[in-house]
Amino acid sequence: MTDTILSSRDGAVLTLTINRPDALNALNPPTMQALRAGIEAAGRDSAIGAVILTGAGRAFCAGADLKDVSARLDAGDTDVGRDLRENYVPLTRAIRSCPKLVIAALNGIAAGAGLSLALACDLRIAAAGAQLIVAFVRVGLVPDAGSLFFLTRMLGLSKATELALTGEPLPVEEARQLGLIAAVVPGDQLMTTVMERARRLADGPRQTHTLIKRGMERAMDLDLDQVMELESHLQTLAARTPDTQEAIRAFIEKRKPSFRG
Repeated sequence: MTDTILSSRDGAVLTLTINRPDALNALNPPTMQALRAGIEAAGRDSAIGAVILTGAGRAFCAGADLKDVSARLDAGDTDVGRDLRENYVPLTRAIRSCPKLVIAALNGIAAGAGLSLALACDLRIAAAGAQLIVAFVRVGLVPDAGSLFFLTRMLGLSKATELALTGEPLPVEEARQLGLIAAVVPGDQLMTTVMERARRLADGPRQTHTLIKRGMERAMDLDLDQVMELESHLQTLAARTPDTQEAIRAFIEKRKPSFRG
């Protein structure tokens, strides 16, 4: 882990903090590589049940570091797609494929690829007054790092197109009404609220969480019969886990289940 990504543990919850506050936590290749490594390591660690992703200072993440992009363009390197394939795509995929639940704690603005990063997470909880911005059009670029995928599926074509074409800020209070944000809380309560949610999830049936995450993503591109077959397959896997068997026994015995993760 580099100093651009801070890592801390609280029981079964890992917090990864993008630590470039002077640049509003803008993303450059070393930062993305370090963040990806942290997420992948968390996925392999059986002691971790949930991951919190947040930013240092007053922003969650302002997107790509345009100084870095400009320097590459000035040097004649216009293959921005290669940068996406080498850095942004692996990071987004690492979040989506992580077997642990990833919660974005939006302490401030999430713009451009920073918004993509937040949308890739399983849940988003935001500080009041924060904003989401599909900022790509402001610099003549197309939404990337998964934004085209997430926005159209989460918001529908019409609203996603409006936000992408205008680049206008979306207050998190409105984003909550649209379903993008799970909760909006006062800024001084953000990390406490997110940590409480993360602990509850980490104490739950972790293997079932992984199967739910896998199923939700696959279901978006399947028809009804295919989804019901997927459900049948995942349910068989879930029923074989000790936590599911314990939960069913606890329900019958009218007691609280004791999950082992």
